[in-house]
Amino acid sequence: MSTSPETIRVGDRIVSTTSRWLAQHLSDEELRADLDAVDLKLLSPDQAEAVLEFQNELDVGTERPALEMIARETLEAVAVGD
Repeated sequence: MSTSPETIRVGDRIVSTTSRWLAQHLSDEELRADLDAVDLKLLSPDQAEAVLEFQNELDVGTERPALEMIARETLEAVAVGD
């Protein structure tokens, strides 16, 4: 897979935002706002699916411990890519 500069920037943004949330430097609302601002079309299908799953779990109010596990899975999907 060739990686465009846009994909790198979007992936970096997701990794940075999610990492800051995991370290409790961002609230759930700030994390959600940042994830909502991401153009998922710039990600691979697997990466976009992971981000959408994470957003959905935020929306339904999943407890923090389970949400942290999903956040780490999202980080892995975005960092590794296809």
